[in-house]
Amino acid sequence: QVHVVESGGGLVQPGGSQILSCAATGRIVAVNAVAWYRQVRGNRREIVARFTKKGQRLYGESVEGRFTISGDNVENTTYLQMSSLKPEDSAVYYCGQEIDDGAGSWQIYWGQGTQVTVAS
Repeated sequence: QVHVVESGGGLVQPGGSQILSCAATGRIVAVNAVAWYRQVRGNRREIVARFTKKGQRLYGESVEGRFTISGDNVENTTYLQMSSLKPEDSAVYYCGQEIDDGAGSWQIYWGQGTQVTVAS
């Protein structure tokens, strides 16, 4: 079994910063990529940032230049550094890791999600 755990989140003021972290444990043969998504109730889950084993990073248009996904590599803890936060960034943030758990194919494992609320 593979478990993905996010930490961080909570209440932050507009213009402030926050860091989320994501780590996976369990039977992990390899990790292909780590991605952060966010979802507001009633809306579709949208991608925030993605970090691949080749070191590539991509960002959603709404967070480009404000958020940074970082980590030594995809197999260690990955961080989402969020700055210049806006109320519209408020959402539940989910970490998804593309993992080969021995089955020989990539499967996405999700964390439980962490709430980020940007408000005065």
